[in-house]
Amino acid sequence: MADTNTQFEKIISQCRELFGKKLNDYGPSWRIMRPPSVTDQIFIKANRIRSLEIKGVSKVDEGIRPEFIAIVNYGVIGLIQLALGFAETTDMTNEEALRLYDKYITETKELMYAKNHDYDEAWRSMRISSYTDLILMKIYRTKQIESHDGKTLVSEGVDANYMDMINYALFGLIKLEEGGSDK
Repeated sequence: MADTNTQFEKIISQCRELFGKKLNDYGPSWRIMRPPSVTDQIFIKANRIRSLEIKGVSKVDEGIRPEFIAIVNYGVIGLIQLALGFAETTDMTNEEALRLYDKYITETKELMYAKNHDYDEAWRSMRISSYTDLILMKIYRTKQIESHDGKTLVSEGVDANYMDMINYALFGLIKLEEGGSDK
């Protein structure tokens, strides 16, 4: 069995590389996004994955993999926006954005390592479509929490849901890289 930590580091590196390239192209223009807008952007990506899984055909020449990468990167953006609040302008350098990316992806990865220990790598036996469904469920939970101004009675907050979405997307990317199917 492949080493989960090594696989995670490899996939995270690929996600970070794309994040850095987009920073180069656009800068941290996402700083103006309010967290519910980030949630909606993740919804668009997850919904497209589900649509492709169901239809089996894409009319746009992009597959599932780029959408999972986008979920990882928007999830990190969501964590940054929750921590800093949204801005009226692009208010940080690309270097600061990458530093924050590293901070929040490390926290998310550490959460996965702890859960992976407790759940004994159960994710490896799951179907890729299950990760998609779980991400969509987390999005709907997040939207509900956002409609309550972030207040919950007994549940984790928006940040924990973003972290779970990131980790499910990373699982999907690992399974895709392994040649995983939905069987």
